Amino acid sequence: MDTLTWVVVVVAVMLGIAWYLSYSAARLDRLHTRVEGSLSALDAQLVRRAEATLELANSGAVDPASALILAGAASESLEAHNERALEDDLLEGQRFGAREDLESGLTSALQAALTPEVVAQIRQADGLPTAALRRVEAAAVRVQLARRFHNDAVTDVQRVRRKRVVWWFRLAGHADLPHTVEFDDDLPPALRE
Repeated sequence: MDTLTWVVVVVAVMLGIAWYLSYSAARLDRLHTRVEGSLSALDAQLVRRAEATLELANSGAVDPASALILAGAASESLEAHNERALEDDLLEGQRFGAREDLESGLTSALQAALTPEVVAQIRQADGLPTAALRRVEAAAVRVQLARRFHNDAVTDVQRVRRKRVVWWFRLAGHADLPHTVEFDDDLPPALRE
């Protein structure tokens, strides 16, 4: 082979490597963007669940003690969301802001307050309590889906970032490694029926 052929081969190989690295970096960037979007969607669904829970607590559908527990847990969830609203980085480096315990607490409060007897009683009544219960149920299902989508997106990013080429060429830049969001989001058993 002459020199010109070697130069063409080397240039072609270098262009192929450059294209692959550029493609990998762009893909990783898209995955990180997907994580940020899914975290924002999860946050929005958690706000809806907390607002629906407050509506149920204030509707008179549950006893006063349960209403107080529900309102307290929902208020804590909303306060944690509102405290983050003024920060520069709303996603805190693609982390959930240590809200897992609060959201698990709201789930526990819903499970304790919405016993099968209470749910049956609310469904028999018509009007605001029934509508509030339906909103809580729909919001709780959307929270489950949003958390699942977010955790799937995080898993995809973690899988790609484990590749050696990403490490060697620092394709992730200075982006934090996202983490899954783990909290109890089970529906109360009475709402699963």
